[in-house]
Amino acid sequence: MKRLGNLWQRVVSFDNLLLAFPKARRGKRRRPPAAVFELNLEKELLELQRDLISGDYIPGEYRLFSIYERKPRLIAAAPFRDRVVHHALLNVIEPPLDRRFIFDSYACRAKKGVHAAVTRYQTWARSHAYALKMDIARYFPSVDHDRRTCARPTATGTTRTTGTTTSASVSSIPPVIAPSCRIHGSGGCGSRPP
Repeated sequence: MKRLGNLWQRVVSFDNLLLAFPKARRGKRRRPPAAVFELNLEKELLELQRDLISGDYIPGEYRLFSIYERKPRLIAAAPFRDRVVHHALLNVIEPPLDRRFIFDSYACRAKKGVHAAVTRYQTWARSHAYALKMDIARYFPSVDHDRRTCARPTATGTTRTTGTTTSASVSSIPPVIAPSCRIHGSGGCGSRPP
């Protein structure tokens, strides 16, 4: 696989952080943290950029809550400031990573999703008698959060690690990708769980 380099400077650029802000705000505009961030937008983005460049950025605590849509689920919501960082990171790494995914990966991708997956499944169902449907159930809660390692690039190109003690030299962002979107059910794509 071809190595992706020089990503960190693009992630922490002010223009990229400014582009990430409306994406992070989408659906959260009326929430107080988003409003406070927007009220002091330039100051907040400059401070965030300074923290990212210096290596002093520390993600905030997730807010945990339950929803009961179709089935009970525990949701971990990142603080608004962290959402801006998530979108800044996605602005830079999503295009080159998306090109490397197989065509038939549908979750959380632009111009893909459940409807495209169902259409593709129906095409296969006409020519194949069997289909295998897999899911990683309760993935996020099953991760050992106490042992995870958070590697952060520093201005010198070395990695500062929190959690498990590690030392490494990096020139770009360590890849951290976790599944977050799923198609549930046992009767085919998009069906309701039993």
